[in-house]
Formats: sequence, structure tokens, C-alpha cells
Amino acid sequence: MPTAAVIGCGDVSSVHFGAIAKLDDVELVAVCDTDPARLQAAQAAYGVAGYADHLEMLEAVRPDVVHICTPHHLHASLAADCLERGVSVIVEKPLAHTLEEGRRLVEAAERSTAKIAVCFQNRYNATSQAMRKLLDDGGLGQVLGASATVMWHRTAGYYRDRPWRGTWSEGGGGLMMNQAIHTVDLLQWLVGDVTKVEGHASTRSLTGVIEVEDTAEFIAGHANGATSVFYATLANAVNAPVTLDIVTEKATLSLRGDLTVNYADGTVETVPERALESGGREYWGVSHELLIKDFYASLGDSMPFWISPAEAEKSLRIVKEIYAQSYPEMSARVV
Repeated sequence: MPTAAVIGCGDVSSVHFGAIAKLDDVELVAVCDTDPARLQAAQAAYGVAGYADHLEMLEAVRPDVVHICTPHHLHASLAADCLERGVSVIVEKPLAHTLEEGRRLVEAAERSTAKIAVCFQNRYNATSQAMRKLLDDGGLGQVLGASATVMWHRTAGYYRDRPWRGTWSEGGGGLMMNQAIHTVDLLQWLVGDVTKVEGHASTRSLTGVIEVEDTAEFIAGHANGATSVFYATLANAVNAPVTLDIVTEKATLSLRGDLTVNYADGTVETVPERALESGGREYWGVSHELLIKDFYASLGDSMPFWISPAEAEKSLRIVKEIYAQSYPEMSARVV
């Protein structure tokens, strides 16, 4: 039976704890957090050993898999420490808070015999899977272009509650790194590798609260010749559903929670999204459990997990290129 440990017992860890609990053949054996209150609460909730130091935990417990749910700037170093000791990893997005750290983790994964997954769980959504199958089957013809929006809402209190979220040094960015990167990932995964991007990021509604961006837009050129447009903001009144439209020669695929496929011959097809069953917030999506279950099922084979650091690096590079264009005077901090 594989054993699991969780590093970082903050907000998103609840989804990981819930997913582990639903796996009958996986045993949670330890939790780790540098915050004494969160550590104590996790120990009490799950009845396992607790550690403030991850290296001490790895040595004492020797788990098979570690779930990393920490602030962004710790992702790469913690994951690399696990991989170097032969411990497999499920790390929350983004891959890392800088390109350098992201590349470090890609190389660590290539050297290690252990496995690693990056949590771009929305690829497991029923709608995302249906879109990918339709595009891969070839019946829709050439992809002409796409558009996507992330129209969400965050308050000053959201950042006061977790100050790292609003900083370059620990968050690695704002809206694009912490919220919209999931949609950036879907866009490049579904439409194709991005070869050129031009865009801009800025702070519009949270000036004086955060040092990172709350609004961004870009135009992306894909290797297959398609062009995508993207807009995201945290200044919306509500957390509206993410939108993603992909236009092909023979149909338009429109994601608005559920997926609607409008064919050129007038036929309309709908693919419903699954309902949220696990704990956590609705905007985290419905598919963490599927990704985590799939990862544990893959432990016995020798192939890298399909959402690998090298795969996750693609969206990180897109985001960091937007930052480099938007903040050239402080490129060393933002990239």
C-alpha cells in the first residue's frame, strides 16, 4: 500500500486530503507545515505524525508520495528534495515561481527514478477531455483560433489572509500565476504549442494592496498557425465561469461550465461537466481527485506522468513572457 504525506496544510490541501481519503489503497502517514497552528490542526484532523521540517519528515517516515501544497516559491525546492530521495511528488500549480526554479525542477524530474505530477487538474474535466478528443479525431478540420476569459473577483482581504499571494518573491506573480494559469494551460494544451505571445499585465483594482498584477491580456500565436486571444481580471463583481472558445473549420467549441459544440451543418452537441463533489472551492474545479487517483494508479509503470514538469513549464513560460514585456524595468524579479 503506497503511503502519502502532505507538505503545506493551508487552503488547497483540503482537496488533497479529501482525495487521499477516498483512495482505499493509499495511507496518509504524515503532515508538514512551518506554521504551528496549521500543523497542529492537521495532526488533530488526520491523526498522523506532524513535522515542521520536510527533510526530517522524509527521513523519519519515508513516504512513497508527497503532496506539495505550499506557497509557490517553495514548490520547486521541496519537489526536488523529494525526487532526489526517490520520493514521488504531486505538486500544486504553478510549476515554480521563476523560470530558473522551473527549469531546475524539470531537470530534477529527468534525473529521478521517482514520478512527479503538476496539478493542472482541469485537463481531467469532462469538457476538457471531450474537447481534446474532438480536436484529435480530426473531423473538425483545422483549428483557426481561440479565445478565453477568466473574469473573477478577489478582495484585499484575500491577500491580507495570505500575504505571499500578492508578492513577486513568493507568489511569482498575481492573477496569471495564481488563478488564470489553469486556463493558459488549457489553451496551449488544446490549441497547440505557443510560439509567440504579446501581452500586458497591470494592477487595476488592487493598487496599494498587492505588488503583482490583477488584470492581463495577450495574443498568442500557435505552432499550427492558429491565433488565440486571452483576457483575465480579478476586478469582476463575481467569479464568473471561465470561457474558452475554439473555432475550427467545421465547428465552434464553446466552454461555459458545460461544453457546447456548434457544427457548421447546424447540429448542436452538449457535454455536461461533472458536479463538484469533494471539498474546496468551486473555482478550483472538479477534477483534483481524478488526477490524484490517476497518479497513484501510474506508480507501477516506468513512464513519466503525462502532466510532467516539462509539460507544466509551457504555461509558466507564457506567463513569464507577459511579465517580461510588462515590467522590463524589473525583469530580474518577475521572470
